[in-house]
Amino acid sequence: MRDEEQVLKQILDFAKAEDRVRAVMLNGSRLNDKAPKDIWQDYDIVFFVRDIDTVDYKANQDWIEQFGELVIKQVNDFDNGFIVMMQFKDGVRIDLNFKDIKDIDSIAKQDSLSKILLDKDNLAPVLPLPNDSVYHTAKPTEQEFTELLNECWWIMPYIAKGILRDELPYVKYMFDVVLMGCIRKLLCWHIGFEYNWQINPGYCEKWFKRYLPIDLYNEFIALFPTTDYNYIRESLFQTGNFIRKIGQPLAKKFSYPYSEADDENVTVYIQSFVRARTPIATV
Repeated sequence: MRDEEQVLKQILDFAKAEDRVRAVMLNGSRLNDKAPKDIWQDYDIVFFVRDIDTVDYKANQDWIEQFGELVIKQVNDFDNGFIVMMQFKDGVRIDLNFKDIKDIDSIAKQDSLSKILLDKDNLAPVLPLPNDSVYHTAKPTEQEFTELLNECWWIMPYIAKGILRDELPYVKYMFDVVLMGCIRKLLCWHIGFEYNWQINPGYCEKWFKRYLPIDLYNEFIALFPTTDYNYIRESLFQTGNFIRKIGQPLAKKFSYPYSEADDENVTVYIQSFVRARTPIATV
């Protein structure tokens, strides 16, 4: 597998030889000194090009071959450019954004994890040292906090009804995606408060294990249910306990109200509605 020096040299050699490429920027986790370093980190690269509307890097992709042997690629369009994402057989992954050179000032300032590697025309702004400040968890407003807690409790009867109807794909989506998504956000605020809002939990909260006490982290991951309805049902009850355990102290720390009514009403409803019934079918 190529190392970072080799990959960046390939990228810069290509950019230097291409007249249409006027500047190159690296951003993402490779510039984050708080991110775990390993050989699988992506190379997030921006090529600032001239005449973006007429550039043919998307239509003619023979240029990709010089970066290695592909496993698979994906191309996506944006309003102000496009991206070519490439996974190579030696394990290297390069996500190559093509942007208009005219937009370099605003784009370079969007991500605090950015570094200019090449600037042929001296058009790039002077950037601060790379840092992850743009990804720090922000303190929620009272409305954001209240709405998230309400969504936590609101979605639980949906899951209970899906269990009784034997609608497993629906139950799994509502639990694993919607409800657990709310809980992940709640935990982000918990971590944010503990670290004075100077913390980045990572994409999809992948660094929870690093920042949560191990007992709390284990309690969190144990909430994810299997396809067994009885386990899902018990996980639903435990999820309510977990929401309360995190939500009530946070409300006090933020001096925000905590809806005891939503908590109590949904808890009683779930217990009486689900415990008293057997699912239509079991998996």
